[in-house]
Amino acid sequence: MIRIALIRHGHTEWNRAGRIQGRSDIPLDPEARSDLSQLCLPPPWNRARLWSSPLARASETARLISNRDPDPATELTEMNWGDWEGKRGVDLLAQPGSGYKHIEEWGWGFCPPNGESVADVRDRLMPWLNALDEDAVAVCHIGIMRVLLAMAHGWDFAGTAPFKIKRNRLFVLRRTSDGLLPDGEPVRLIRRDNAE
Repeated sequence: MIRIALIRHGHTEWNRAGRIQGRSDIPLDPEARSDLSQLCLPPPWNRARLWSSPLARASETARLISNRDPDPATELTEMNWGDWEGKRGVDLLAQPGSGYKHIEEWGWGFCPPNGESVADVRDRLMPWLNALDEDAVAVCHIGIMRVLLAMAHGWDFAGTAPFKIKRNRLFVLRRTSDGLLPDGEPVRLIRRDNAE
């Protein structure tokens, strides 16, 4: 059994403005850097293999909470939001015929114009996930976490999600012969001054 702890990158200016980032390489904002520099991974995750999306907001988050360079995994890159990158979801929802939907209405086939579907994201994650041979931390994006958590919880992007993704928490999954399963409650990052 392999355990994978997922954590979302820190805030960016686009996050705070409600803009869809996708593969746009938007850096952490100064407040996120300051906050993350005071936090670190709790044991035993501080010794696990560290992976991150190659996008700057994820790789910098990984370095700030671990004091080491992560192994980059292109599979952990955020979902490609195509024509919707840089736009605000609230504006797209107000635009008749945009095709944008709340996550509870997506289904696995949801796909932004000129982007990739939720199922495409799942399919590109599987080789990386199946190749893991030791416990790992993966610093990534909310879209990646939604897909992996949906798989673990048996959620099909219809109706209320059985999880709520919050920052500065590790969402631990177990990879078993039956697939992914949730492994307990999310684990908070700890303050550096409380670290062992």
